[in-house]
Amino acid sequence: MVAAARRAVRRATQIERRLITGSRSGCGGARHGVCVKPALDGILVADFSRVLAGPLCTMNLADLGATVIKVERPGVGDDTRGWGPPWSSASPSSSTYFESINRGKRSVTLDLGQPRDCATAVELATRADVVVENFRPGALDRFGLGYEQVHAINPGAVYVSITGFGHAAGADLMGYDFLVQAVGGLMSVTGDADGPPTKAGVAVVDVLTGKDATIGVLAALTARAHSGQGCHVEVDLLSSLLAAMVNQAQSTLQTGTSPTRMGNSHPSITPYETLPCRDGLLAVACGNDGQFARLANVLGRADLATDARFATNAARVAHRDVLVKELQTLLASDDAHSWQQKLTKAQVPAGRVGDLADGFALAQRLGLQPWTDVGTAEQPCPQVRHPVQYDTDLTVPATRPPRLGEDDLEVRTWLAHPQSPDIPRQANRIPTSERPT
Repeated sequence: MVAAARRAVRRATQIERRLITGSRSGCGGARHGVCVKPALDGILVADFSRVLAGPLCTMNLADLGATVIKVERPGVGDDTRGWGPPWSSASPSSSTYFESINRGKRSVTLDLGQPRDCATAVELATRADVVVENFRPGALDRFGLGYEQVHAINPGAVYVSITGFGHAAGADLMGYDFLVQAVGGLMSVTGDADGPPTKAGVAVVDVLTGKDATIGVLAALTARAHSGQGCHVEVDLLSSLLAAMVNQAQSTLQTGTSPTRMGNSHPSITPYETLPCRDGLLAVACGNDGQFARLANVLGRADLATDARFATNAARVAHRDVLVKELQTLLASDDAHSWQQKLTKAQVPAGRVGDLADGFALAQRLGLQPWTDVGTAEQPCPQVRHPVQYDTDLTVPATRPPRLGEDDLEVRTWLAHPQSPDIPRQANRIPTSERPT
């Protein structure tokens, strides 16, 4: 164990030097004559997580250049592999759900209940710079993979635990996105005022938690570059949700009164809601008095902006019902798309309510390049791109999500040899058009 700990410290020191001076691999790009590496080049991530929050975190790390080894159950894999339909166009046995959060990784199948596989998993954790898990608190201790056990043999590791309700009084509570949306208050402010509490249209709590976990990893790696020590990063769904409730949460803390559902209206701004037009809904988001004045002018009712009931945002909020009726009457004279064009030209934030396909089409028209293809000409595999763009190569070319156990032989062979060099990035998964020449 002492020898393993020494190896881990030496590896952490090597990684810290590489973070500062660049890794042993080739230059990812150059700027002003300086070789630039992907942000997490040389970082090894042992991914023991499954479903959404953890895999989203580790996919973010993979996008930034980390080598992510995803540990899955033999014959079954991550639960989300079977969460279909819809199924992947590139791999009919894999769901689009799984593929949305697992690109850029390797897959190794290990049965932690089998001594040999468990030893392989411990060796992986010993070599890792980052360990990510979302097991029930304490569940990994019996396999030698709990935080204290990993820290003892690999003190430089950043160990990330993702739970539903923390490691204390909530340790035994099961954490699911839908459940946390309900008990955490999000559903209470989502939906029509006269309707039931409603969940968001996507597992937003899991997504927020995955992003918070990514922030935690990056902060801990930065701190390790100074101290040489890893740490335990704890993220839970409930805390991530409460932090993401921002103004609604702050209002509750300071007034003692919980907000209620308002449909698509905003509690503090008007008009900031969807309004019916002749053929559909238009989202109007007037964030200040100047925008409201321009809205009134486009609608042919410039006098609304000088009406004492509507001249300021506070007055508009106080007279919301009267104002909304006026706006609905005016907007009913034309189609939503037409109003969008007129209002956008006048610099009033407004848009026709569309679906996801409309969102992708808009991003494409605006030159945002919303997706990338990690498949082949024969088997396309489009993926939503990494959401942050940099003016230098801090990310790596996206590679397709792994098949279950696709990297068993390579990873097991690598872990069986203590002096093996860093496991290389798999070029065969990079689309031909993005491979370096």
